[in-house]
Amino acid sequence: MPPRGRGRGGSRGGGGHKGQRRHFTNLEELEREKEKEERNRQWRAQRGEGNDEESGSDKSSSSEEESSSDESGEEGGGGEEQVKAKGVEHLIEVQNPNRVEKKPKKVAQLNEIEEEAPQLSRREREELEKQRAKQHYQKMHAAGKTEEARADLARLALIRKQREEQARKKEEELKAKEAEKKAKAESISKALGKKT
Repeated sequence: MPPRGRGRGGSRGGGGHKGQRRHFTNLEELEREKEKEERNRQWRAQRGEGNDEESGSDKSSSSEEESSSDESGEEGGGGEEQVKAKGVEHLIEVQNPNRVEKKPKKVAQLNEIEEEAPQLSRREREELEKQRAKQHYQKMHAAGKTEEARADLARLALIRKQREEQARKKEEELKAKEAEKKAKAESISKALGKKT
């Protein structure tokens, strides 16, 4: 019976991954990979200037090598591109419905995808419909085609008429007061004129 308090691996360190050697990438290998990436980037930039269809950055290096070999003079099958299979993938038939193969998309396909309406959730769709309805109502209201707008315009017309009438009455009152003042002034001047 093993002593209590020990790990599952036993007492001699035979189990577990912690004691294994660490594998480090060789410096030369890293430099080679970096140079390869640099060449790939330059090649893509040159291809992007000449041909916009294949400017996607998600091309694999194997398809890149194949297309460069096509350019060098091997034009046998027309315009079909065959992607090199990595490892043993081409030997084994996979029927996993969850497996998604990423195929490089051309610029024209990407533009078509962007032009399609995005799939929205029910809440987002309802929110958009609500905003559109609100904007439509505001347009109609501004044009005076809604019931509220008509009522508002009628009320504004009444208020305008009332204000015009009030302004007219004030002007008439002012004129009447001025006429009274003049009449008083004349009567006072006449009275003073008679006394003297």
